[in-house]
Amino acid sequence: MRVMSETVQLSHLLNRVRDSSGLLQKRDIQLVQRNLTQASPATYPNGDDAAAIAHGDGFDLLAGEGFMDQFVAADPWFAGWCGVMVNVSDIAAMGGLPVAVVNALWGGADARTEQLLQGMSAASRAYGVPIVGGHTNLRCQDLRLSVSILGRAQRILSSFAAHPGQHLVMAVDLRGQYQAPFNNWNASTGAPPQRLREDLALLPQIAQLQLASAAKDISQAGVLGTTVMLLESSQVGAHIQLESIPKPAQVAWQQWLQTFPSFGFLLTCDEQQLAPLLTLFQQRHISAAAIGEINDSGLCTLS
Repeated sequence: MRVMSETVQLSHLLNRVRDSSGLLQKRDIQLVQRNLTQASPATYPNGDDAAAIAHGDGFDLLAGEGFMDQFVAADPWFAGWCGVMVNVSDIAAMGGLPVAVVNALWGGADARTEQLLQGMSAASRAYGVPIVGGHTNLRCQDLRLSVSILGRAQRILSSFAAHPGQHLVMAVDLRGQYQAPFNNWNASTGAPPQRLREDLALLPQIAQLQLASAAKDISQAGVLGTTVMLLESSQVGAHIQLESIPKPAQVAWQQWLQTFPSFGFLLTCDEQQLAPLLTLFQQRHISAAAIGEINDSGLCTLS
């Protein structure tokens, strides 16, 4: 009876996560893909956390993020902070370092807009990434934000590079708390700037040391939704052990599986790379664990 009860509970949990707004929003990307197949062809496949453009002895990286209206309206300062934070995370997930950001801002000449810009400025200082330009329209009723970033990498980590037989690793900074009213786990705004920069610098180091092949920033879709996106890109499957996922003790599984962490990454690595990869994160007090195995099933399963 206990096995049946646990199976029912897991099925109920996964149904709730599957219906979450973060995962549904990621499905919307399929419409974009269908309609941009006839665009001018790119040399690097679309679907990674950033576009990679070969340049010299490395790659230029380009990424951009738009923010939900309700998120920007609820917490303008934190939305501004996230404008920088989520973009530097996308660059890190590719094995790169950030160079500069630009923004597109619509709103009014009022206190909310000032709060948003102050949040962006604070994150710019904390992460050491300059804001070098953008577009501003302060004659709008609604406050809206989009931010884009330029980065640079010598060696790429990619969502397209996971292989059957590899470990699926999750690394997440649990030294935070939820930023109400959304499922945003904030381990960034109260952290020392040097720690933020050095933590993100782990990803380029991992790329250079070839301790992982694939990587992806854990997004609004949560750890499971982000895993599915990585699997789709690499055309592989995975089996995940739920209890292996690093999680704050006081947070329920349903909430945690729908959480967007300020520092959270999925990586894949071979057996001989696992121990040194985990050690790099653990030396910086970042929780990291092998949470599953990559296979050729084309499915994401859990137990």
